[in-house]
Amino acid sequence: MRLGRVTGNVVATVKDASLKGHKLLLVQPLDPFGKDQGEAVVALDSVQAGPGDQVLLLEEGGLARQILQYENAPIRCVIVGIVDHVELATEHA
Repeated sequence: MRLGRVTGNVVATVKDASLKGHKLLLVQPLDPFGKDQGEAVVALDSVQAGPGDQVLLLEEGGLARQILQYENAPIRCVIVGIVDHVELATEHA
């Protein structure tokens, strides 16, 4: 699981039947400090996220299909949470 930021919507008028009724979003993965990390991915939204939201991104196909409850769904990434804030531990000298 990793952090990401929703950067837009993905509209697909023709898609696999298992994806009908599910919103697809474009998500930019982030490092723990909120900086872009790697390339954006398309993710199924399971939590009603929107553009600008910082989210928890699950990038494992088997678990993503379990969340969808559809064994053969062609999905790899699912948004499983909206992040309120991130706290990083500080080092003590």
